[in-house]
Amino acid sequence: MSAEQVSGLCEQLVKAVTVIMDPASTQRYRLEALKFCEEFKEKCPICVPCGLKLAEKTQTAIVRHFGLQILEHVVKFRWNNMPRLEKVYLKNNVMGLISNGTQSILEEESHIKDVLSRIVVEMIKREWPQHWPDMLKELDTLSKQGETQTELVMFILLRLAEDVVTFQTLPTQRRRDIQQTLTQNMEKIFSFLLTTLQQNVNKYRRMVGAPQEQEALTTSQKTDLAQEPKAQANCRVGIAALNTLAGYIDWVALSHITADNCKLLEMLCLLLNEPELQIGAAECLLIAVSRKGKLEDRKPLMVLFGDVAMHYILSAAQTADEEGLVEKHYVFLKRLCQVLCALGSQLCALLGSDSDVETPTNFGKYLDSFLAFTTHPSQFLRSSTQITWGALFRHEVLSRDPLLLAMIPKYLRASMTNLVKVGFPSKTDSPSCEYSRFDFDSDEDFNAFFNSFRAQQGEVMRMACRLDPRTGFQMAGEWLKYQLTAPVDTGPMNSKTGEGLCSIFSPSFVQWDAMTFFSESVISQMFRTLDKEEIPVNDGIDLLQLVLSFETKDPLILSCVLTNVSALFPFVTYRPEYLPLVLSKLFASVTFEVIEESKAPRTRAVKNVRRHACSSIIKMCRDYPELVLPNFEMLYNHVKQLLSNELLLTQMEKCALMEALVLVSNQFKDYERQKAFLEELMAPVAGLWLSPEMQRVLSDPEAFISYVGADNKIVDPVLEDPSGLNRSRISFCVYTILGVVKRARWPAATEEAKAGGFLLGYMPSGSPIYRNPCTEQVLKLLDNLLALIRTHNNLYMPEMVARLGETFAKALDMLEVEKNAILGLPQPLLELYDSPVYKTVLERMQGFFCTLYDNCFHILGNAGPSMQQDFYTVEGLATQLLSSAFINLNNIPDYRLRPMLRVFVKPLVLSCPSEYYETLVCPMLGPLFTYLHMRLSQKWQVINQRNMLCEDDAADDNPESQEMLEEQLVRLLTREVMDLITVCCVSKKGVEHNTTAAVDGDDDEAMATEVTPPASAELTELGKCLMKQEDVCTALLITAYASLSWKDTLSCQRTTTQLCWPLLKQVLPGNLLPDAVSWFFTSVLKGLQTHGQHDGCMAALVHLAFQIYEALRPRYTELKAVMEQIPDIQRDSLEQFDSKLLNPALQKVADKRRKDHFKRLITGCIGKALGEQFRKEVHIRNLPSLFKKVKPSLETDVLENEDGEGFTVLFEP
Repeated sequence: MSAEQVSGLCEQLVKAVTVIMDPASTQRYRLEALKFCEEFKEKCPICVPCGLKLAEKTQTAIVRHFGLQILEHVVKFRWNNMPRLEKVYLKNNVMGLISNGTQSILEEESHIKDVLSRIVVEMIKREWPQHWPDMLKELDTLSKQGETQTELVMFILLRLAEDVVTFQTLPTQRRRDIQQTLTQNMEKIFSFLLTTLQQNVNKYRRMVGAPQEQEALTTSQKTDLAQEPKAQANCRVGIAALNTLAGYIDWVALSHITADNCKLLEMLCLLLNEPELQIGAAECLLIAVSRKGKLEDRKPLMVLFGDVAMHYILSAAQTADEEGLVEKHYVFLKRLCQVLCALGSQLCALLGSDSDVETPTNFGKYLDSFLAFTTHPSQFLRSSTQITWGALFRHEVLSRDPLLLAMIPKYLRASMTNLVKVGFPSKTDSPSCEYSRFDFDSDEDFNAFFNSFRAQQGEVMRMACRLDPRTGFQMAGEWLKYQLTAPVDTGPMNSKTGEGLCSIFSPSFVQWDAMTFFSESVISQMFRTLDKEEIPVNDGIDLLQLVLSFETKDPLILSCVLTNVSALFPFVTYRPEYLPLVLSKLFASVTFEVIEESKAPRTRAVKNVRRHACSSIIKMCRDYPELVLPNFEMLYNHVKQLLSNELLLTQMEKCALMEALVLVSNQFKDYERQKAFLEELMAPVAGLWLSPEMQRVLSDPEAFISYVGADNKIVDPVLEDPSGLNRSRISFCVYTILGVVKRARWPAATEEAKAGGFLLGYMPSGSPIYRNPCTEQVLKLLDNLLALIRTHNNLYMPEMVARLGETFAKALDMLEVEKNAILGLPQPLLELYDSPVYKTVLERMQGFFCTLYDNCFHILGNAGPSMQQDFYTVEGLATQLLSSAFINLNNIPDYRLRPMLRVFVKPLVLSCPSEYYETLVCPMLGPLFTYLHMRLSQKWQVINQRNMLCEDDAADDNPESQEMLEEQLVRLLTREVMDLITVCCVSKKGVEHNTTAAVDGDDDEAMATEVTPPASAELTELGKCLMKQEDVCTALLITAYASLSWKDTLSCQRTTTQLCWPLLKQVLPGNLLPDAVSWFFTSVLKGLQTHGQHDGCMAALVHLAFQIYEALRPRYTELKAVMEQIPDIQRDSLEQFDSKLLNPALQKVADKRRKDHFKRLITGCIGKALGEQFRKEVHIRNLPSLFKKVKPSLETDVLENEDGEGFTVLFEP
C-alpha cells in the first residue's frame, strides 16, 4: 500500500473527525462523517498504517485519539485473521508509541493515555503468556525510560487486572491462563509497584520538602521553579501507582500485602499525611483492611493498631479536619472513617474466646478517634460509624472490656446530639448543613437518609444499654426533665396550624423529637435487661408524674409527650394506682383541638395527636389488659361520654376507643358476660345499620350516591359539605364492625376457654372448636354489609359514574397520595404536618370511598379467623360472596381490585379449614382465577401494544404520567394475583412466602441468582382440590405460564421458582395434549426472551425449561420441534443431548453438566439488555493450554507444563 494512499485516506479521516466533533456541524453532515469513519474501521485493509499515522504526536489530540481507536478496533475485531508479521508490526509500533509517541506526562491528555493502555491490554489478553512470554520484562524496560512511560505501564497493569479479575471480560480459559500467570509473577509485580511508588514519592518529597519542613522554609527557599514540573511528574506516577495497587490489593494473596513486616501498609500510613497522595493511599489501605479470608492470614493486619500506624492515621484525620470543609479533604475524611470501621470489623473477627489475638494496647486510642468521627458535624460521617459501634457492643470479648464500657456514656451522649434532626441541605441552622450540601441533593433525600440513620442508632443504643442499662435511663431522665422545663422556641418558621406553634423544623420540636426517640429506646431496653427487683421504679414514676402534669397546646410537642407516656407506662405495672391518671391524660388528648369549636379542617398534626392518643389507649389495652381490667368501668364511662356527642370525634377515633374496650373485655374470660357487653356496645350500630332507611341506601347505588352527597354540585369546596354526617354514619358502622371482628377473641389457654364457656367441642383432627362472643352480633349485620359491597362495586358502572355531581366527577379516582406512593414520589416534608388531611371536599369524598371499600373487605378478611366455622357455614356464603364482592369486576379499576385480593380473598383462603374447600373456597376461586387471567392478559396486551406503538409517538389523550401509573398498577396487580395463586396452591415447606411487604416491593429488589427450588415445593390440599376442577386447573396453569413473558421481573422470578413446576407436575400423570405441552415449553422460552437479561430470572427460567424438557421430551417429540426453532441452535449438539436423554443407559453425566449443555442449546432465545443487543461480538481465541491435567478428576491441582517448547513464540523480545 503506497504512502500516498495512506496519507490521502488520513486527510479524509481527519476532515471527517473534525466534522463529527465540531459543534457547528449539521446533523446530516455529522451522520455522514460518522458513517464514513465506521465503514473505514470495518472494511479498510490499511487500518493499521492509517491508525499509526493519525496517532503521531504532530496531530491534534482528537485526531490522535481517533487513530488509536482505529488500532484498538483492529486488535479487538481483526486480530484472529491477521498474519503473524502484521501482528508483530502493530505490537512493536504500539510499544514504540509508549516509548516516545506521547507528550510528556503533564502535557498528555488523559484520554490518549487511556486508549493507548487499552490497546496493549487487548493484545495481552490475546497473546500472553504463551506467545508473548517477555511482556512483563518489556513493560519493566519501558518504565526505566522515565515518568511518562512508567505512568502508562501503571495504567496497563491496572486495566489488565480490571479486565481479567474484576470484570472478567474474557473467555474462561484465557482468563485462567492470565490470572494464574499474574499470580505466579505477583511477587515481581508487587515489588515493582512498591519500588515505583517509593522512588517517586521520595523524589517528590525531596523536591517539595516534607510538610513539616516546609513550614520552616522561607518562600525563596521553597521548591525551585524549574523543579516544580519534575516534582509534579513524580507525584503523578505516585498517584498512578496507588491506583494500580488498589486494583491488585483486593484479590492477591494476603501474604503479598503483609510481606516484609507489612512494608506496604507502613508506606500507605506514611502517605496519609501527603496531601496529593493521601486519598489514593487511604483507598488502598481501606481495601487491604477490608480483606476477608482465613483468620490466620489476616492477623498481620493488626499491625495497624500499633503506635506508629495509629499515630499517622489520627494525625491525618486531625489535619484534614482542621482544613475546614474542602471537598478533597472531606472525601479523604470519609475514606479514613471507612478505614477505622474496617479495622474495627477485623478486630471483631480476629478476637474471640478461642483465638490468641489480644485486645490491642491502643484500643482506647482507637475508640477515642472513632468517637471523634461519631461527633463530627457531618451527618454522613456520624452514620458511617454506627455499624461498627454495634459490632463492638455485641462482641463477646470486647463488650466486657472496661475501655469499651467506659465509652458507653460518651457514645450515648453523642447519640443525644446525633438524634436531633438538623442538617437539611437547604438550611443554615447547623454546622451539619454545609456538609449535607455535599452529600444530599435535596431535603427529601436528606430526610430519607436521616430516618434510616436514626433507626440504626436506635438499634446500637439498645445494644449499648444492654451492657449498661442504668446510665441510659439516667440520661433519658435528665433530658426529659430538661425538655419539660425548657421554654418553647418555634424558630423563624411558624406552623400553619396556629400562631406560636412549632413546625417540624422548629428548634424545640427537633429537640423533643430526639429526646423522645432516645428515651423510648433506652427505657424499653432497660425493662428487657434488668431483673424485676432492680428496676428503678421510684425514678420512673417520678418521671411519669412530671410528664402527666405537663400541659401544652402544641400538637407536635403533645405527640412527643404521649410517646413518653407510653414509654414510661411499664412502671405503672408496679404502681397500678397511677393508671387512672394515665387514662385521663390520654382521653384529654383524644379530643385535642388547637382552637376549640373551630370550623376549619383539622391539620394533619392535630389529627396525628388524636390518632396517637387512640392508638396509645389500644396499645395499653392490648399489652396490659389485666392491669386495665380493674378500671374497666371507668374506661367504659369515659368512652360512653365521648361517644354521646356525635360531632366530637371522627369515626376512626370512636372505633379505636371501642376496640380498646373490646380488647379489655377479652379478659372477662366469660362468654356470656362478654357477649352481653358486645351486644350493648354494638346496639347503636345495629340500630343504625339495620334501620329501613339504611337498608334502602345500602342496597341501591342511586340512593347511596345521593345519601353520601356525591351527586351534589358544591360552591365552596373547602367548607361546605352538607352530607358529611351521612357519610360519617356509614363509616362509623363499618369501622365498628371491623374493630369488633378484629379484636374480640376467646382466651388463648384451652382450660380458660373451657371454663368460660367458649369451647364448643373438637374437630375430628382433635383441634378445639371455639365460639366467638361477637359472632351473633356480627352475623346479624352481614347481609347489609354484603349489600354495601355490591352497591360499591356497582358504582363503577358507566351509568352510575355519570350520576356523580360536577364537584365529584372524580370521586372514585385514586387519592393523589396513593398515586405518589405507587409512582415512588416523595411527599413534600412540611405538607405532611401543616396541611389539612383533606384539602377539599372532593378529596374527602375520595378518602371516604377508598377507606370504606378497604374496610368492608378487611371485615370479610377477618371474619374467617374471628368467627371460624360460624362464618364458613353461613348458608350459601359462596353464592353471596360471588354476587357481592365479585360482581361488576370488569368496571372495577386495578387500584380497587388489589386491596380486595390482599385483604379479603387471601386471609379468607388461608384461614379456611379444609372441610370447607369444596363448599366455599373452590366455588369462589374457580370463577375468580378464570376472570383474573383474562383481565391480566388483556392489560398486558395493551401495554405491549403501547410499547410497540411508542415509536410512532402518536398524539395521545393519555399523558405519560398516567400511562406510567397504569402500567405500574398492572404490575402490582399481577404480583398480587400471582402471590394469591402461590399462597393457595403451593405449600410453605419449601418456599417462604413473603406476603404483603413483597407485593409492594420495588422493582429493583435484589434478585437472587441461586434458584433451584427446594424439593419440597409441593401442592397444598387446597391446590390439589383446585387442580381437580378442569376449568380452574386450566386457568391456573395458563396464568402461571403466560405470566412468565409479562414485563414484570419480580413476578416472573417468583412464579418461576415457586409455582410453575408444582402446578405442571400435578397434571403430568394425566394425558396432556401435545399442543399444550409445546405451549408450556414455548411460554418458558418466551419468558427467557423477555427476562433473559436479568440473572436471577434467567437462571430460574433455564432451570424450569430444563425440568420440563427432561420430564416430557421422552413422551412428546413435539418439544424437539420447538427446540429446533430456536435461533442459531446447533442441530448436532441437540441430537447429542437428546440421545443421552432418551437412552437411560448413557445418562451418567452430572446434573450440572447436563444443565449447562441445555443452557448452551437455548442461548439463542435468552434476551439481552438493550445495551447488549447491537454490540459487536469480540472473539478471543484460546491459546495452547498452559498446564497439563494430571488426571481427569474435576479438582486436580494444575501443574505447570515443564516443557514449554511446544509454543511458537509470537513476540520475540
